[in-house]
Amino acid sequence: MTNVAQERVVRTDICATGAVRRIAAMLDLDPDCFDEGDLLPRGWHFFLLAGDTRRSLLRTDGFPGFGVPIPDLGLPRLMLAGRRVQFNGDLVIGREVHRRSHVAKVTPKKTPSGNIAIVSIHHELSLANDAAPVITEEQNYILLGPAKNRQATDKKSDTDEGSAKKVIVPDETLLFQYSALGFNSHKIHVDRTYARDVEGLPDLVVNGGLATLLITEFMRVDLGLPPKTMTLKHTAPLYCSRPISLSAQLDAGLWKIKARDERMIVAIDAELTTQ
Repeated sequence: MTNVAQERVVRTDICATGAVRRIAAMLDLDPDCFDEGDLLPRGWHFFLLAGDTRRSLLRTDGFPGFGVPIPDLGLPRLMLAGRRVQFNGDLVIGREVHRRSHVAKVTPKKTPSGNIAIVSIHHELSLANDAAPVITEEQNYILLGPAKNRQATDKKSDTDEGSAKKVIVPDETLLFQYSALGFNSHKIHVDRTYARDVEGLPDLVVNGGLATLLITEFMRVDLGLPPKTMTLKHTAPLYCSRPISLSAQLDAGLWKIKARDERMIVAIDAELTTQ
């Protein structure tokens, strides 16, 4: 593991009613159903993790790092590998929120395809005058070298055995709105020319955070089950305007959710507990 300066980013923000209503509008929900003093739906806290990195300090791929300095390892590409989230309670719309973020660790690795590094970023969100975090989230990213000629995936399609199912087709508008609300300027989500010509991707990539939000909304709205903990592993990209199939299966008290692409290849494996 590489020693990294544990520089902590501390921010005080407001769980703003306007931002929450815009998230509702993005999800095609009635914005007027959300008001100051209401509990923030679980999974909607992503906008409070938004970075404020100066444009001149952005990575070449546009990723803002959520305002947390990421060491320059000469690896120009970045992709989300997974996240773990724990809800110890609920944020309140209109209330002050404290965020503490830092790079927890950086792990360089050598692979047959070249050098990579795994970067773990830890976030805590707490209400004012309350030291205990309401939400903790750890995000793991993979830093990669320049894109090479991409080969077609050799992954096999997966049998959908979920007891609850839903299909969503995320379009350009949804990707733009989510990126804007989270102040995420990673070019693979907003610049099709960059995604194709520089990263070698077939189209815009659905934000990992957006896919997570679609999963939590599937639980919250369709199944009526707010999450308590979430562990997500991203195994393949999801692309703009292509259907995402969500399925959920309850197994010994643990909800196992899979997000599959249009070929029914698993792109996200998630495990959630509820309360």
